[in-house]
Amino acid sequence: MQRTRPHDKRVLVIGLGRFGSSLGLELVKHGWEVLGMDSSPRLVQYYSEALTHTVVADATDDEALRQVGADEFKRAVVGIGTHLEESILATSLLVDMGVPDIWAKATSRRHGRILQQIGTHHVVLPEHDMGERVAHLVSGRMLDYIELEEDFALGKTRAPRELLGRKLGETGVRSKRGITVVCIKRHGEAFTYATAETIPQKGDIIVVAGKTNDVERFAEIS
Repeated sequence: MQRTRPHDKRVLVIGLGRFGSSLGLELVKHGWEVLGMDSSPRLVQYYSEALTHTVVADATDDEALRQVGADEFKRAVVGIGTHLEESILATSLLVDMGVPDIWAKATSRRHGRILQQIGTHHVVLPEHDMGERVAHLVSGRMLDYIELEEDFALGKTRAPRELLGRKLGETGVRSKRGITVVCIKRHGEAFTYATAETIPQKGDIIVVAGKTNDVERFAEIS
């Protein structure tokens, strides 16, 4: 039986390469208790003071995982990316142990599909996702872009001319453009929620939500 705490803020991070270490350090910064695990004594030593706990262990060994208490964690992240077989085996062992929330890094869509098939709850493709995001920023007027699902995204852009000086509820932007203006930011002010009464002004930054293609097309409007 898994021994967990209420509002458990512990996480097991397997693999202390660039992805795993960055993730672990950020979680510690936000008050999480992180057990960093790697087969490399050098990496474990390097992060021993920055992470809550570190241990040298083979994540493809069921007994080694149980000795570090992997089966007692509610959350685990497999950050192994360069060795496909190790990534899949380590993830599979966590699934067999019943860890309820498993995140795993994939280096390709094929790798990601395999991880999903063996029971991974969340697959992350950092290189692919970042490349896609930067492509949207480089190729258009978008100031930031996040794809929430395969065909739904958030985009940050400057309010186009067709919205300026008019209440959003009167512009018909949702029916005409297929997007919803979620929030707005004026120069020198913080972001605030947008409503039907909001009137965008020149220079305002807005965040819109909608189907990926609609968000992309809207960001191209001058």
